[in-house]
Amino acid sequence: MKYVIGIDLGTSGVKTLLVGHDGSIVSSAQVSYTPDFYPGGKVEQKPIVWWENTLKVLKDLMEKNPEAKGNVTAAAVSGQMHSSVFLDSNNEVIRPAILWNDTRTTAQTKEIVERAGGVKVLLGLTCNLALEGFTLPKILWLKENEPENYAKVNKVIMPKDYINFMLTGNIKTDVSDAAGTLLFDVRNCRWSGELCARMGISPKILPEVIPSTGFVGTVKQELCEELGFEPGAKIIAGGADNSCAAIGNGVIKDGQGVISIGTSGTVIGYVGDIKSEVTGGVHLFNYSAPDSWYAMGCMLCAGEALNWTKRTFFESLSFDELNVLAEKAPAGSGGLLFLPYLFGERSPHNDPDARGAFIGIFGGCEKGNIIRSVMEGVAFAVRDMYEEVVKFTDLNEIFITGGGAKSNLWGQICSDILNRPLKVLNVSEGPSYGVALIAMVGSGAAPGFEEAKGGKVKVVKEITPSENVEVYKKFYPVFRQLYKSNKENFKLIKEILKNKKTK
Repeated sequence: MKYVIGIDLGTSGVKTLLVGHDGSIVSSAQVSYTPDFYPGGKVEQKPIVWWENTLKVLKDLMEKNPEAKGNVTAAAVSGQMHSSVFLDSNNEVIRPAILWNDTRTTAQTKEIVERAGGVKVLLGLTCNLALEGFTLPKILWLKENEPENYAKVNKVIMPKDYINFMLTGNIKTDVSDAAGTLLFDVRNCRWSGELCARMGISPKILPEVIPSTGFVGTVKQELCEELGFEPGAKIIAGGADNSCAAIGNGVIKDGQGVISIGTSGTVIGYVGDIKSEVTGGVHLFNYSAPDSWYAMGCMLCAGEALNWTKRTFFESLSFDELNVLAEKAPAGSGGLLFLPYLFGERSPHNDPDARGAFIGIFGGCEKGNIIRSVMEGVAFAVRDMYEEVVKFTDLNEIFITGGGAKSNLWGQICSDILNRPLKVLNVSEGPSYGVALIAMVGSGAAPGFEEAKGGKVKVVKEITPSENVEVYKKFYPVFRQLYKSNKENFKLIKEILKNKKTK
């Protein structure tokens, strides 16, 4: 059999997946690493760490599967979005990469809006708001704070592009990663020369953009020999992690979407054409499927809210025991509501000052009420994102993955609050499987994503709304009002704490 490899380059580790040309998942290997955290919200990492660990995990994967030696025809990389790798004219790394979760660039985000001509103009140029995580603020930060390093910059690329460069010697990016830089004209699928000019940035430092299924180059001969790949193995562009994850979770045509409840949470919907007004309530990016986009709502605290609840209140209990207690509580948790904004919030509020809260605590409140209210609070926030996503696309088939799929109760709560059936697939590999499918299509091993799966991906469970829909219909408006009622209080709390620190 011939094989492709999907590589998922994450913030805290890299995972590889060996996939047969028939779409079957054969084997996986992964390794962990830790970014470098500094005061002031600075998060960095040396790109060489990614490369050394990618090589290590590829060798581990091939050693575990000797039958793949000489039979790997292609590979592609899925990577963390927005993080910036700065290269000089010799394609050497100038300084450690500034990661997506680095928050040092608040001043630069404000500067971007002003120089662009306001939020509405910026949305018109890029379809996205200026947020600290994006690449453009990082470039401006470098220009303003490390001018000696900025003067050396010849190219700015994303993490997965660096791995592709190390494998092939060629520098290119794909549309889905380019869309997350805040320098890309998402509607017209090209770098925005107008925005570059307003920001004082030369478009020459930006890489060539190709489709996610586009050809970057062949793996260097010495690496093919070292890794055991087929001579001339192809490297396909790959894509941004969320885009690749959606591909891996079955979102390949109009009407399809996926809800992911991991540490954070997302709602993604396939968009065949941008017809609605872009307001910034969700991200709008170019997709890894041809000639398409995706609307994505992102919440910063989803599964982590339940992890926090367990650590804080129920450390001795297992997650299975938490589920049992929550199942005993009624829908609506007896009127106890939870705001899951433990780290601020992205969609739809874009409010870093937002905070979590339990509201409606009563004398008869039991453990199950607390646990269930956390699950419900996350699901209500998912509904908030869903309402923004469906402004761009009619979702008639929705998949669910992550904690929401593993917990029968949580999945049911999500289905009830959305009042939509949700499908669970037999594949939960996310970005690494999605980017393996991209490698298959891009290398010609399959004509399209449906064929690439080869019938190996199936729906194993469908969650349908229950009688609790009516209860949640009444509580959802209350949940929405709670953020609005407390928005200014959250800001006051921040000011109090800030003033306390300065005294």
